[in-house]
Amino acid sequence: MSSEQHQTSSVPVEPTVLDRFSFRILQFIHIEGASGFLLMFMTLGALFLANSMWSDLYFRVLKTPFVVGVPNLFVIEKPLLLWVNDGLMAIFFFVVGLELKREAWIGELSGLHKALLPGMAALGGMIVPVLFFWLINRQHPENLAGWGIPMATDIAFAVGVITLLRKRVPLGLVVFLTALAVVDDLGAILVIALFYTKQIHSTMLLLAGVFLVALAIYGRVGGRSLIVYMILGGFTWLAVLQSGIHATVAGVAVAWTIPVDTRVDLRRFSVWMRQQLDRFDSDLFELSNPFRPGEKQRHALHAMNHAVYLADSPLRRLEDALHPWVAFLIMPLFALANAGIPVDKNLVHSLTSPLALGILAGLLLGKPIGIVLFTWLAIRLRFGSVPSGVSLRHLLGTGILAGMGFTMSIFIATLSFDASAPHAQWLGIKLASPMIALAGQKGQLEVAKMAILVSSTLAGVLGYFTLRFLPLTGQS
Repeated sequence: MSSEQHQTSSVPVEPTVLDRFSFRILQFIHIEGASGFLLMFMTLGALFLANSMWSDLYFRVLKTPFVVGVPNLFVIEKPLLLWVNDGLMAIFFFVVGLELKREAWIGELSGLHKALLPGMAALGGMIVPVLFFWLINRQHPENLAGWGIPMATDIAFAVGVITLLRKRVPLGLVVFLTALAVVDDLGAILVIALFYTKQIHSTMLLLAGVFLVALAIYGRVGGRSLIVYMILGGFTWLAVLQSGIHATVAGVAVAWTIPVDTRVDLRRFSVWMRQQLDRFDSDLFELSNPFRPGEKQRHALHAMNHAVYLADSPLRRLEDALHPWVAFLIMPLFALANAGIPVDKNLVHSLTSPLALGILAGLLLGKPIGIVLFTWLAIRLRFGSVPSGVSLRHLLGTGILAGMGFTMSIFIATLSFDASAPHAQWLGIKLASPMIALAGQKGQLEVAKMAILVSSTLAGVLGYFTLRFLPLTGQS
């Protein structure tokens, strides 16, 4: 090898935009994939506890009331289960809101051309499952409150299955599935906000709006303190909790007030940092102790640390900080608290009921049909093109995996049929009472949860084998 060749090969290569993007996606896959496996473990644990000698203790703990507040000022008393569903899940929805804003501003949904294809796919994945559910339950009005259950996708479980396939799945397919799931989450959030509400208390709703405006103004004038966002966000959650709208919607609303921009001109950032490094290096070799920085070094370090802090947006810092907590604590706790259902012969027989069949058909048939059909339609209308290396069979496998509704589906089922949850409504008109039980069978909530668990399991297995036996990327 010539010296010129040697010098060329030894020069470090600057990572391309695609390299950095791929790293971000792979990091996301790692977190969501591991979270999916943990969710599976906690789901099995909940089922075991609900059907073991400790079942009474399990349900008693979930019903244990916890009181939070200030005496003579405000007090909130809820059972542990509702603290998980109304409190911890608000943080989950906050992170979902951060992901939505990031994708809409600088991600796969930024710009109409980028958003149209996954948006159309997600729309089909929401409309067609609801149609399946309605067709099966149209003669059973007591079940219609659960129409939103089969429209959801659990990205953690879906990505968890994809991680098992590794190199057999093109990266573009994971990006497409992620963008689709983000739009799907937006649809579920809108459904919860519009159709699963109690009577609206205008005063508390107005107060929540005041806090949101304060958050928006604080971010607009350059505020970057995460403590301020947490305090005002907490007050917003309390106001929404008392307003009649489900408290988790507050998480999304607060997330959209978090700035996605930095306070640093990134084009001049590296030049300024080099100047600070030069300042740090000045008189460096005159230090009496090389492990004790002098005043110049301390000032340079402080300035660089502050600049790095300002060069990253609050949205990114919050998302990076909270995403692991949501993936490895909040979602597993939600699964542990909500997936525990006593399984017996009556519950198994209830899988043939219209409610269960509507959920099964919606998730297992409606999801893949809707996603593939609307994606094909979007391509025919020139709304976009599928990612490189992705075939129609890849889209079919992705559509099947999207039928793993789990977290969001169980959440909507709880809102639909749990007596302690808000009643399902259509613009203020109650659709059905959650107190009605299936005649001679298990209660609606248990049947819905069982159908969600069965359909999510089948969707995962079928989606895995559909993608597993496709030709490797790049092969015919």
